[in-house]
Amino acid sequence: MKTVYEVNPSIWVETTDETSYPHLPNSGMTFDAAVIGGGIAGLTTALLLKRAGLSVALVEARRIAAGATGYTTAKVTSLHGLTYARLMDEQGEDKARQYAEASQAAVEQIAAFVAEDGIDCAFERMLALTYTEDPDRVIDIQNEVDAARTLGLPASLTTTTDLPYEVTAAVQFDNQAQFHPRRYALGLAQLIEGDGCRIFEETRAQDIESPEGDHPGGRHEIRTEHGTLHADHVVQATHLPFHDPAGLFARAAPARSYCMAVQIEGKVPQAMYLSADNPVRSLRPHRSGDTEYLLVGGEGHKVGQGDFTTTRYAKLEAWVRERFNVKSVDFRWSAQDYMPADEVPFIGNLAPRTERLYVATGFKKWGMTTGTAAGMILRDYILERPNPWSEVFDATRMDLGASASNLVKENANVAKRFLGDRLSALVAPDIDSLKPGEGAIVRAGRHKVAAYRELGGMVKAVSPTCTHLGCVVSFNDAEQSWDCPCHGSRFDIDGGVIEGPAVEPLETVETGDDVLASPTMQSNP
Repeated sequence: MKTVYEVNPSIWVETTDETSYPHLPNSGMTFDAAVIGGGIAGLTTALLLKRAGLSVALVEARRIAAGATGYTTAKVTSLHGLTYARLMDEQGEDKARQYAEASQAAVEQIAAFVAEDGIDCAFERMLALTYTEDPDRVIDIQNEVDAARTLGLPASLTTTTDLPYEVTAAVQFDNQAQFHPRRYALGLAQLIEGDGCRIFEETRAQDIESPEGDHPGGRHEIRTEHGTLHADHVVQATHLPFHDPAGLFARAAPARSYCMAVQIEGKVPQAMYLSADNPVRSLRPHRSGDTEYLLVGGEGHKVGQGDFTTTRYAKLEAWVRERFNVKSVDFRWSAQDYMPADEVPFIGNLAPRTERLYVATGFKKWGMTTGTAAGMILRDYILERPNPWSEVFDATRMDLGASASNLVKENANVAKRFLGDRLSALVAPDIDSLKPGEGAIVRAGRHKVAAYRELGGMVKAVSPTCTHLGCVVSFNDAEQSWDCPCHGSRFDIDGGVIEGPAVEPLETVETGDDVLASPTMQSNP
């Protein structure tokens, strides 16, 4: 599959065929449930609801598993870095246990789908380890092992790995797994389609209108670029919800990270690794045909902020060449996820006093398991039956406890970008200064634009104002996209939406001498 959405397709995208489900054909279709978002969370939710006897529409803005699920490192594990000791300290043992049980149950749910439904996705059981090379952090590793074992997880302390460098200690989880995430997702999609359930691709949902008072019996209306559909229950399994009365955009920060598939001399390590030290590094094996790859990830940063994104790939490659004898770098890609202020995903009712509107977001880079757990939790919400893990993931929670300072810092950062980027644009360079292959916020006449000069010399210019909440976008040189540094929306060079929460494209701007500014541009000189 060649993707039109990213300049650097992942190994998962490149080794699978593109899907061709139709877009919504007309208005007025009605379902028991509508799931918006075709990643692992949306697909899992839709399949579980179908198997519970509901008619389901899954609505995807682009193609199935062409977003975060198609660009993950694809570790299927309940070991999420150093999580459990902190959770027990900040939220108590009961909620930490809910998180642990949900994550481990998700591993087994994926294994069950693979085995029972015959999904061919290179699923294999494997050890997962979080390690440190710092002697001063051995206590952190020991505390995590103790917490995880208290919570019933398959944890142990080890100093032995098959890495080509020494570690001082590691948390080891037995019987975890890895897989080909896009093959798995496409397998779920095939199980969803049919028997009154539909998948609609290339159908961007733009708004949700709920019945007045949200009284029983009324259906929600989902407005899309191709018309409307109606459903008793609506799940937003997107990055951030575009319909967001709870303001989740203010409680989760967008982050990008980077990955490479490399061939090395010698044996590829046969476990899934994550460093507890900075810079964070992720490692796992993957066999594609006769070739065995080492997948190397890291270099995370806030979306639209930091140094040039091409340097992230350069730093990651330099690190892997320092630690391994690299023969070739065959694939490189980046991914995006949202980091909740208290590091727990938001899963459940979208907002207080709303019924039959649900959300799953903020998977903090562990979406294979937390996205699967989301499907299990949301199924129980919709079927009105108790779920043993719903409390810790409650999307309407407001008591962030020790994490409140993270929330304050994040929103201060957003405010700084919202105001500071406007001031910096006042001294933006002239559009003529752009070199081929460069993109930047520049001035075209009396107005600022987000402009990219193609290698042939032609300039493409769009409004620099994100259509979500009005922040000024930044150029992502590695992926050649316009990224919002406030809430993570991304747009292609032509202004089309790559990732939400924005649903409207950036307006195209002509750059001739007679250019007229759009109303948005005029209001942000």
